[in-house]
Amino acid sequence: MNAEIDLYGVFVPSLLLLTVLALGLTTGLRLLLARLGLYRVVWHRSLFNFCLFVVVLSACVQASQWWKT
Repeated sequence: MNAEIDLYGVFVPSLLLLTVLALGLTTGLRLLLARLGLYRVVWHRSLFNFCLFVVVLSACVQASQWWKT
């Protein structure tokens, strides 16, 4: 996954775009979890949110690898 994407002459690393996508998905999941009240059973909310972001980012990277083949 070392490809770069050309945006009007500016080369942007693909990981940056996947990170922005993962951040948006994580924000939506955080709102859903808060609405469902599942944060009541979480011990450390910030650590949980960071781990959720890492999991979503790794899923985005795996999906991009699958999409490329």
